[in-house]
Amino acid sequence: MTNEAKKSSETPDILRQGILLYKQKKYADSLAFFLALPQDTGIDGIELAYYIGLCYAKLERYDDALLYLEQVVTSGTELERVLQCRFLLAVIYALSGRRRLAEFELNKLLETGYRNASVYAAIAFIAWEQNDVKKCLEYYEKSLETDPENLTSLNGMGYVLACENTDLTKALTYCKKAVASEPKSAACLDSLGWVYFKLGLMEEASKYLTEAQKLDGSNAVIKEHVAQLEAFKDVR
Repeated sequence: MTNEAKKSSETPDILRQGILLYKQKKYADSLAFFLALPQDTGIDGIELAYYIGLCYAKLERYDDALLYLEQVVTSGTELERVLQCRFLLAVIYALSGRRRLAEFELNKLLETGYRNASVYAAIAFIAWEQNDVKKCLEYYEKSLETDPENLTSLNGMGYVLACENTDLTKALTYCKKAVASEPKSAACLDSLGWVYFKLGLMEEASKYLTEAQKLDGSNAVIKEHVAQLEAFKDVR
């Protein structure tokens, strides 16, 4: 997102304050700025839709984001922005359970040659949701071949290997690397705790699963993992 926002020299002066707020991660303020712009400013509507869509996406107001990001994609202007917005559409569709739409957008990206680590990671995630473990692991591997530091794929690969009880040593390596990169990520902490659980190292499992629960106690997957840990303790 930030690469486009950095093109300030190509951006009308009237938009720069909103872009600055966005770069400062003041997404609600940035959105309010863009929405308040009068219609008679002569600004390109697609450019404005692009920034509004980014703000809504950052604020996790996904249905609103879709309305604006789709405008950019269907406009066919500025290929880099179209590809970026198509990827965001795919992510939003995947997160909201609309997997066929997510696959459509990702396949469109692959057709254009847009084959970066994030695209492969998104395909892997959708494959996992569809219980296609082989495809999931294949695309996480492609993602990590493209970018060995990709956080989503490090965490995803470790988690899937743990769930499948496949090469838990490798799973531990992936998840430890993910947590080292993002120590406050509930998802990464949960995955690492889950690997330790699968390895039978309950003290370590408890440490990381408890941390994950503190950060995101409403997450259903984390709740399930903590429940399994507690059930194991009760049996013993």
